[in-house]
Amino acid sequence: MFAVAGDSMLSHGMKQTGSISLHHLQGVIFAVLNPWVALGILFLLAFFATYTNALSWADLTYVMPATALGYVLLALVARFVLHEHISPLRWLGIVLITSGVGFVAGGPALTEHTVAKGSEPVEQMPAMASAARSPLLAKEARNGAPRGVGL
Repeated sequence: MFAVAGDSMLSHGMKQTGSISLHHLQGVIFAVLNPWVALGILFLLAFFATYTNALSWADLTYVMPATALGYVLLALVARFVLHEHISPLRWLGIVLITSGVGFVAGGPALTEHTVAKGSEPVEQMPAMASAARSPLLAKEARNGAPRGVGL
């Protein structure tokens, strides 16, 4: 939702601002000072924060498909809020991308990894993924300690 809102606001603001060039810094600053552009940037920063948070505990191949719903939502916002024309070919592309994502979205959040020399898999939960970053928590995870036990 943050990405859809940010992209939509950025688009609206840039249509108000007009064409800019990186060779003219004054135009870039003027564009960033547009309230819609500034809000769009803030929403995109919020998206980036939530995206990196998700990537800290899940694989990219799990997180990326979760963002694909944004394509559909963005197209709907562009069509009905920003009043942009979306060709049937673009709608078809959005349907194909979303359908393709559906095929890969059913996998696990984390790829199964083995611990040190053993072949025992690390549990696939975010709390256990963070345990791999701490030697003490990793030891507890290998010993089968229940979640929440430790420091």
